[in-house]
Amino acid sequence: MPMHFDLVDLRLMVHIADANSMTRGAELSFISLPAASTRIKNLEEGIGTKLLYRTSQGVTLTPPGQALVTHARTVLSQLEHLRGDMQEYVRGIKGHVRVFANTTSLGEFLPPVLRQFLRLHPDVNIDLRERLSHDIVRAVTEGQTDIGIVAGLVRTENLQTLPYRRDRLVLVVPRGHALQRRRQIEFADTLEFDHVGLNEASALHAFLRQASDQLHRPIRLRIQVGNFETACRMIESGVGVGVLPESAASRHAHAMAIALVPLTDAWSVREMQICVRSLEALPSFAQELVALLVDDAQGQSAPQ
Repeated sequence: MPMHFDLVDLRLMVHIADANSMTRGAELSFISLPAASTRIKNLEEGIGTKLLYRTSQGVTLTPPGQALVTHARTVLSQLEHLRGDMQEYVRGIKGHVRVFANTTSLGEFLPPVLRQFLRLHPDVNIDLRERLSHDIVRAVTEGQTDIGIVAGLVRTENLQTLPYRRDRLVLVVPRGHALQRRRQIEFADTLEFDHVGLNEASALHAFLRQASDQLHRPIRLRIQVGNFETACRMIESGVGVGVLPESAASRHAHAMAIALVPLTDAWSVREMQICVRSLEALPSFAQELVALLVDDAQGQSAPQ
């Protein structure tokens, strides 16, 4: 029995899978819910099997549905690659690069590189999202994103990786704080104090929450803010201490009355990597973005 697949149906299935919701999947596909339901029903009848489990809490994929979505991601990704390769010949077609990154790279290292890339490629858009490193690896593996930037010990053996940067997490305290006299400190010892943290959407917030959970001790968040600069200002004003990337804290320490104390925890020193499923399989413009990231990192690590 021949099977015919419509690109609209494939995109709809991917959106439903990402949202775990038929309603949200229809919205992301810019079609009505009744039209989406009809499309899924026709697709299931054409294939001859159920693709979704429908419950009062939403929808989940059946095993055939999971297989379909995996292939659908690959097909849709290849279409993006086709558009990228044709950009030099066809005017008006926009490229699209998806980048998932950890908190430090997103806040500290990526902005100038992405600015340069977007100037060089005015017809290419970037979808930039912040995620935990293990979620980034899964997203790259499953084709949900083109480029991932991860930090720390994560399993990337099924992906192609390139070294990016090294950074470390440090404790930031107000100048004159009792902990400033410490040459180094364990994260566990910082939990005796009120903390200034990033908001709950931040990957760094989730990472530190996991670290405190492993110690079976709560992290006392006195205030949560949206970026590293605000966190440093709150720490400077005495609201609490905070664990932040050394790159950000060092930059703000020049203008603020804060001090940095190294953490002794092994996870505080983090090697960052760029990861992709296959560099050669990326569209040409996405390969150029990877090259810019590598060149930028090498330029920063070169001796002065």
